[in-house]
Amino acid sequence: MARYTGSVCKLCRREGEKLYLKGARCYSEKCSFDRRPYVPGEHGQGRQKVSEYGSQLREKQKVRRIYGIMEKQFRNYFETAENTPGVTGENFLQLLERRLDNIVFRMGFASSRNEARQFVLHGHIKVNGRKVDIPSYQLEVDDVVSVKDSSRKSKRFKEVFEYNSDFATKEWINSDLEKAEGTVVALPEREDIDYPVEEHLIVEYYSR
Repeated sequence: MARYTGSVCKLCRREGEKLYLKGARCYSEKCSFDRRPYVPGEHGQGRQKVSEYGSQLREKQKVRRIYGIMEKQFRNYFETAENTPGVTGENFLQLLERRLDNIVFRMGFASSRNEARQFVLHGHIKVNGRKVDIPSYQLEVDDVVSVKDSSRKSKRFKEVFEYNSDFATKEWINSDLEKAEGTVVALPEREDIDYPVEEHLIVEYYSR
């Protein structure tokens, strides 16, 4: 499975905003973006003019990096959203939000989407009582996500649950950290997307 293996801190700097890709580190004084909030490279601190195409590209790259998805799969999501009744941009974001790794993160079972993806791949997560190790698995209403009993007793999960003890989930998700279990109670709406994204720029990018 293809994946990005470079520095994720550089991704935040390239997009000009925090993408919160490293969990707790992004909230600490160790955050690279806080120390160097400019584009990486020799000319990173220079003045940069962005064209209309450049704005569309940057928005697409930002969202792709937030969810940790490679280009081909990201485009496939867009094509699915385009062929689904409704507003393409909103359909697109809903598909991304319904990914298993994203919902594991949203439920507070991981400190970042990247860690959630690792938990899923390593077989720590169950959906409706059955192990699912596919991060892109699409969840439906009433699906129950849980951490394996043997896994929840591990040191890492105990640390995550303690750190996320005051974690606030979205209205479309119920989560119980004590039971290490959560339920999808509704499909996510546009207002549930809690990071600044202009999805119309992504639609324009792929509609060129």
